[in-house]
Amino acid sequence: MNSEHPFAQYVRILGKGRKGSRNFSMAEAETVMSMIMAREVTPEQLGAILTLMRVKEETPEEVAGFVNAIRKTLHDDKNFPANHPEIQIDWSSYAGKRRHLPWYILAALLLAENNINIFMHGASGHTEGRIYTRDVLKQLGVDVSTSLKEAAEQIKTSGFSYLDMENMSPRLQEIIDLRPVIGLRSPVHTVARLLNPFDAEHVITGIHHPAYHPMHQKASLLLNHKHAAVVKGEGGEIERNPDMDCLVKTLHGENLADETWPAMFARRHVKPGTLNPAELTTVWRDESSNEYGEAAVIGTAAIVLKMIGKADSFTTAETLANQLWANRNRDRLSAAA
Repeated sequence: MNSEHPFAQYVRILGKGRKGSRNFSMAEAETVMSMIMAREVTPEQLGAILTLMRVKEETPEEVAGFVNAIRKTLHDDKNFPANHPEIQIDWSSYAGKRRHLPWYILAALLLAENNINIFMHGASGHTEGRIYTRDVLKQLGVDVSTSLKEAAEQIKTSGFSYLDMENMSPRLQEIIDLRPVIGLRSPVHTVARLLNPFDAEHVITGIHHPAYHPMHQKASLLLNHKHAAVVKGEGGEIERNPDMDCLVKTLHGENLADETWPAMFARRHVKPGTLNPAELTTVWRDESSNEYGEAAVIGTAAIVLKMIGKADSFTTAETLANQLWANRNRDRLSAAA
């Protein structure tokens, strides 16, 4: 008789039916993800876990356990930079954009040139028809990093670095790439946003579905993040839609709070018919104007400025963000080709 696989017990915890199944504890979730990262599970077991997690949806405890396991693999890597610079903001970018250009990229670059160190990480190409951070940065002439070590060096020199998941954790990228195979989004899309590999003091995440708002906030608390903000951003990215109220759930120490940033315009703008990333460069360089886009940059920067304590109110944060935008280095981005 064949003995049971060690991972089978964890599949059973989630899959015993309506009355027999339950959620993982934080410790169990850490064990589960540790086994997945170490390739101690079969493809069938991985598919089963991903599907069961998607059906029931992950809890804050499960997300925190998964994050802890993945962070250990990042920190145990021989190439992890032991002496990395202090990172002020860990900024995740996993959704991609399809309705508007990724104006949040300009907000991040604006903050970085004002001595606010930002480590941005994300995934590319997992959903057809979306524009991803890595590809846009390359079009803007901004170098992207290929390892955590290289990211640390870039932050030392420019205050900003972006690292794609395929280079940060190839194993996680493999799981993300299963989406068109399984047909479902996996919990990795949630977990990756909270990895914070450099232990940044401030962690900011973007979500699209409102149900994930409190889950990210509570998971950040379990992960002992000092400061965190969860933004219901445009398209699921960390980007304030200036045409709508923007809910931001914050964490400072152990204090959880909600902030609702009001719409910046009385009427909504017409969604653009086409998206040309070159417009990001021309707007930055003052070679063209885009009322919606510039407000998205300023509004996004304002949320971050308040989160990190550079402003104590919506008004002062937006005033400061406007000043930074007006005084930006217009030559930072090369002229569009």
